[in-house]
Amino acid sequence: MTIRPAPPLSAPDPQPPPTDPIQEPGTPEADWRAWQGLRALPAIDPLTHLPATAGRRPRVMVVAAHPDDEVLGFGGTIAVLAAAGVRLRLVSISAGESSHPHSSAPAARDLAAIRTRELHQALGRLGADVQSVFLGVPDGRVARHERELTGQVADLLLDCDLCVAPFSRDLHPDHEAAGRAVLAAGARRDLPVWEYPVWAWHWALPGDPRLPWHRAARIPLPPDARARKHAALECFRSQIHPLGDRPGDGAILPPEELAHFRRDFEVVWR
Repeated sequence: MTIRPAPPLSAPDPQPPPTDPIQEPGTPEADWRAWQGLRALPAIDPLTHLPATAGRRPRVMVVAAHPDDEVLGFGGTIAVLAAAGVRLRLVSISAGESSHPHSSAPAARDLAAIRTRELHQALGRLGADVQSVFLGVPDGRVARHERELTGQVADLLLDCDLCVAPFSRDLHPDHEAAGRAVLAAGARRDLPVWEYPVWAWHWALPGDPRLPWHRAARIPLPPDARARKHAALECFRSQIHPLGDRPGDGAILPPEELAHFRRDFEVVWR
């Protein structure tokens, strides 16, 4: 009798990699505009939430994981605060140097300098004279430095009245880690923290239960602040235009994404 070797065990079917909602097709801005709930959010004036202190102008600290986050999510309000004489401190956690990891374009090798320069130009268009702090955390690795970041932010909040940070559930790892660190630092200082969404407008749906609508507020933007924000957004050429014509060179913020940030109001979670 011939003993036949047992057939090889078949390899299990490979599991598809988890999908990244940020890389999936997003929600069109037209859908957000058609949802009455967005306009129905309570409107607030950020200036009324700052203390009236004798002999000292209030200070607001705005934190960004990458250059452009603060302008996308909060740029119009930055213009409003700057025009009112509020002191502003801008904390850039990373330089955003890894926005195009698969690009071979020459600009991809110099993105840290390019994006920093774009941010300074954008702040000028917002009319914002800010105290800038750069923490130098590597782009894409904010979560690895979260504990250290919490302590650094807490130190920087000592003379502040309000802190504004990326949404801690934005589904971008750097945004989420930055938001968590700032929330922890704010709690340590007993200081209010507002969160601004960026990628949530892409992956979420109107009325999406994953978003904390119960603590959302709408900040109306006067025409001048809105115009300043639009002009500031155009400064981020490395993000809104392709770096080249090869795979990996594509725009991070094509027109359909920028449309979310051209509204006449901004939304924060409080």
